[in-house]
Amino acid sequence: MGIEVIRAGMLTTIQDLGRYGYQKFGLNNNGAMDEGAARVANILVGNDEHKAVLELTLAGTSLKMTADHLIAICGGDMSATMNGQLVPMWQPFIVNKDSVINFSQYKSGCRVYIAIAGGIKIQAVLHSYSTNMRASIGGYEGRALRNGDIIEVCDMSNQSCSVGLWQKLRQIDSKAFNAQHFGIAHEENVPIRFIAGPEYNLLDEENKRKFTESKWVIDSQSDRMGYRLQGPSLNMIQKQELISEGVVHGTVQLPANGQPIVLLADRQTTGGYPRVAVVASVDIPMFGQLKPGSAITFVEVTIEEAEQLLFDSEQDMKRLKIAIQLKSKQ
Repeated sequence: MGIEVIRAGMLTTIQDLGRYGYQKFGLNNNGAMDEGAARVANILVGNDEHKAVLELTLAGTSLKMTADHLIAICGGDMSATMNGQLVPMWQPFIVNKDSVINFSQYKSGCRVYIAIAGGIKIQAVLHSYSTNMRASIGGYEGRALRNGDIIEVCDMSNQSCSVGLWQKLRQIDSKAFNAQHFGIAHEENVPIRFIAGPEYNLLDEENKRKFTESKWVIDSQSDRMGYRLQGPSLNMIQKQELISEGVVHGTVQLPANGQPIVLLADRQTTGGYPRVAVVASVDIPMFGQLKPGSAITFVEVTIEEAEQLLFDSEQDMKRLKIAIQLKSKQ
């Protein structure tokens, strides 16, 4: 019972919500780049939202089901088809044994998440299923998936919500719950909210205006570790060496070339570049769906505003969980 990787595509890994508690040992967190899409995918199939999911990057992945499964596909739109027919996104659906799901040309976004009812059957490493490719731990043998890999899936019989959804979707007149409104993938200039970082005041007023009023383009030298931005060069009031200090998810560093770097899921644990900003937690998943060439602008908010935005987002997630649980019992 599981999934066969016919074609792995550009980069397909197993991720969850990250490996926390080990940064003091120099081990980065990893986890899904678009955490919101990964959480929604799990919730839609009745899983705990911390279960492992597949993270697909851009196009080219092809998967074959070795048994009947209840799955959900969320995140970017990569024209997913099952046996040649378009499949629904942001809702649970049943795939039959020997069905082949292809991801070809992307229409929007950068990453897709696939959750399977019951969860992926792998061993947790340091309390996480996420793949850390630099340390070669977690996920599937600590590496990206390759052609021919077989991903085993846990039995969902001990998850009443998944079983309820399965039985519901087997009914001819059943209508699946759709969570499309959680999608964030788009190609327009994306506003990213941030709070001032510890070294923000090393920028004078002119350079602060450059930071918030300029359009920043995602550089091609970007990956899960960090996104490099291209735009007007930012200059500090004075050049100074900083002692390496801890960095967090969404820290915006400013290296000597004046082009900011946004640290993301596979970031290092410390850094010596000035930390001019920190992306609001609610907007960090946006980077998971941005490709090289996409553009962003920075919008400053207070810590209180950032907390309220995150609180509101979490309330939406709670409402989705309740709706799915009710759907599974109808």
